[in-house]
Amino acid sequence: MSSKFNIKPNPADDEEYLDCVCDLMSHEILWSMENYRQHAGTSCLDHSFNVSYISYSICKRLNLDFSSAARGGLLHDLFLYDWHEVRSYGRHGFTHPGLALRNANKYFDLNKLEKEIIKKHMWPLTIVPGFHIEVFVVIFTDKYCTFMEILRFYKQRIVEYF
Repeated sequence: MSSKFNIKPNPADDEEYLDCVCDLMSHEILWSMENYRQHAGTSCLDHSFNVSYISYSICKRLNLDFSSAARGGLLHDLFLYDWHEVRSYGRHGFTHPGLALRNANKYFDLNKLEKEIIKKHMWPLTIVPGFHIEVFVVIFTDKYCTFMEILRFYKQRIVEYF
């Protein structure tokens, strides 16, 4: 288990969350996401755990399908490249959901909602929105986590500068 989770409480301490994602966490392809930078100083793996656990927590509180939210959130960015280095000419935001879904389908058995979460998580860039509340929870959690990861990085840089 990675000890670099950025959110509190630590998902490693939540047995019900771990039950939802344990089969994903047992696969090396998930852990390879640690090798790719996502936002500022956050790895793709840590970002995905942040999105997954917060989405799980929100959906659980709202009596929604928290397991699918946790799993879809964990796999939503399984595109397996550093988008800062690959010349995608600004298309990454539009294309990576499809690639993440292809990769997730290759390595894991997913239900329809998990697939929808992965495929639609970049709405409105994906044009067609999701049909389930859980999809929107992951969409907005992804945006929130991205903002917080970038803010934390730049806040640290400003403090270090002065």
